Formats: sequence, structure tokens, C-alpha cells
Amino acid sequence: MSMIIGDNPVGIIGAGTMGSDIARLAAFAGRQVLLYDSNNQTLQRSLTRINDAVKLQVDKGKLSRTKADEALQNITAVPSISDFKECMLVIEAVIEDLSVKQELFRKLECVIPSEGILATNTSSISVTAIASACKNASRVAGIHFFNPAHIMPLVEIVQGMATSIGTLQDARKIIDSWGKTTILAKDTPGFVVNRVARPFYGEAIRIFEEGIADFATIDWTMKEIGGFKMGPFELMDLIGNDVNFKVTETVWKQLFYDPRYKPSITQKRLFDAGFWGRKTGKGYYDYSDGAIHPAPRKEKGLGEQIFFRILVMLINEAFDAWYYQIAARDELEIAMTKGVNYPKGLIGWGEEIGLLKVLEKLEELQNLYGEDRYRPSLLLKRLAKSQ
Repeated sequence: MSMIIGDNPVGIIGAGTMGSDIARLAAFAGRQVLLYDSNNQTLQRSLTRINDAVKLQVDKGKLSRTKADEALQNITAVPSISDFKECMLVIEAVIEDLSVKQELFRKLECVIPSEGILATNTSSISVTAIASACKNASRVAGIHFFNPAHIMPLVEIVQGMATSIGTLQDARKIIDSWGKTTILAKDTPGFVVNRVARPFYGEAIRIFEEGIADFATIDWTMKEIGGFKMGPFELMDLIGNDVNFKVTETVWKQLFYDPRYKPSITQKRLFDAGFWGRKTGKGYYDYSDGAIHPAPRKEKGLGEQIFFRILVMLINEAFDAWYYQIAARDELEIAMTKGVNYPKGLIGWGEEIGLLKVLEKLEELQNLYGEDRYRPSLLLKRLAKSQ
């Protein structure tokens, strides 16, 4: 594995939360890391943040001082991307803006060795579109980490239309060597996890907007009955409602306004109000000092109805992703269990329940609402009716 990039340093562009965590991950994997940000204050804050986080691990006895010092010495802040001239892998984690990323890749292409890999950590922009700015788009791939990058086990390796098989394989081997679990994903909006997971949030909000249950009850349902580690509203507050809304909106627009992914008015209002969740002190819940969270209605019958409605929508998304070859079946299952900590892989979960039962619920919802939002996946229909 080490022969792919040898002893060459890894370049990280963007010293925000994600870039800092990727740098930390690579450093602890034994790589020399060159970290760059166009804002020097952000760069210095990143180094402080990494040092403080590592010191905390040492103080808690979870990490030896020797290992910590070795890893921290692997990270060097650099003043310019021209310092990346020996990097065989550069990962950008800058703002989600296509023109910014394209301009950056144009410059990087002239800096790093011709056989080096240019990678984007984008979660919502087409890898193909980013790569189109390069003369040699075959060496551009998506390497999509999940937040926090040094902890979350899953990484999506994304193949743009021009990405070579060699680039894809090398990128995967490198990230595997850092201790991550990788899956291969097609360059489609949201890739695997952000696409398949949309109903966990969207259908929960729809249920709330219809007055069926409040936030606390839906969250209780998905944890106690569904076995999820967090409910959709507390998870959106953790992720950030600004981020969640923008990802939802981007996937919806890029899929040509498919009603399955349509954002909600509730999301938009929270976004506009600046109620972005934990980071702003208010979201679906109030996080101010002394605030009391509402108590859920712990009604099993209601909970089971809510859980099953959200679950069948998730299962349907997974079957559609499988049908459209966004990822292989096994990798779709890995993506949802390791990328968003679902209790089970969705395809296997559907088979366990019975695909015909899942299909019947989707058809019931489609008939009731008269919306394409609930249309069953063609693959789900075929497999359910063949049982």
C-alpha cells in the first residue's frame, strides 16, 4: 500500500472542522501532512484545535504522550499550495461551491506530480463537474469522509465519469490503510449515505407537519421502537439544520426536483431563523441553560405506525440505489450501518420484514396522498412480487 504515495506527504486544503479532522486522521496513520488554508487565522485555529483535542485524549489516558507527539509532529502548516509539489495525494475540504473547487483544482493540477491523486471531500457537488476543470480529469476522485472524520468509520470513494480505475483503486487502498471502511459510490447527488438517508429526516418532518406527532414523540419512536441511536430531530440539531437543509435542497435540485427529496417549509423556516441546532443554542429543541425538552407520547401503537412509515421510505431508497447501481448491495448495507449507525442494513431489514409488506405500505401511502414521493422502487416491486 505504501508504494502508492511512498513517503510523499499528503496535502489537505481547508482547515475547518472537516479538514482538521482529516489531517489528524492521516497524521495518526503515520502520514506526513501539509495543511493549508487561504485564511491564516483559520489555519492557526486548526492547529490549536488539533493539539487541544489530542492533549485531552492524553489527559484521559486514551492515548500515550509518545504516540501523540509523533502524530502531531506529522502535521505542518504551509503558506501556499505551491508547497504541495511533492504530494501524491491532495484532499480538498473547502466551501461547497463548484466554482471555488474548480479554480482550486486548476491550480493544483499544475503543482502536484502528474501521477498524483486530486481528491474532493464534497458531500453534495458532482465529482465529475469538479474534475471538468482539469486537463487530466482521470486522476480526480471523491473521498467523502463523515463528520467527525477521525472517528466515523465510513468513507465513500466516488468515481466521476472521467476517474480512472487506477485512481479509484489507489484512493481506496490509501484510505483503507488509514483504518477506514470504504465503499465505492457512483457520482450521483448525495452519493450513497446522504441520498438514502433523506427520508429519515424528510418523512419525520412530514409526519410532524401533518400533526400526527411532535418532535419528541417521533424521536422516541425511532430510538425505542426502531433501535436507532438518535431520533431524526435530535440528529438534525446535532448535524446542524443549516447543513441538513442545504444537503436536502442540493440533492433535490440535482435530481431535477424529484418529489422524494423535496425540502420542507419547516426546514426552511428553521434555516431562515438561524435555529441551526446545538451550535446556535436552538433548533427543533431549545439548548439554552435550564431549557426543558418536551416529553414524548409513549404510545406503542402510534409509535409503530410512525416507525414503519419512515422505515419503508428508507428501505425504498436503498432498493432504488441498488437498482440504479449507485453502489453494490453489500456496500449499501455497510454504508448505512457504518456511515449513519443504522441498526441494520436497509435491504436486509426489508427482506426480514417481508418485501411484499413493505411494498403494500408504500402503495397505500401513494394511493392516499396521490404523490410520486411514495412511488415504490421498480426493483422492490419486482422482488416483492416474485416472492
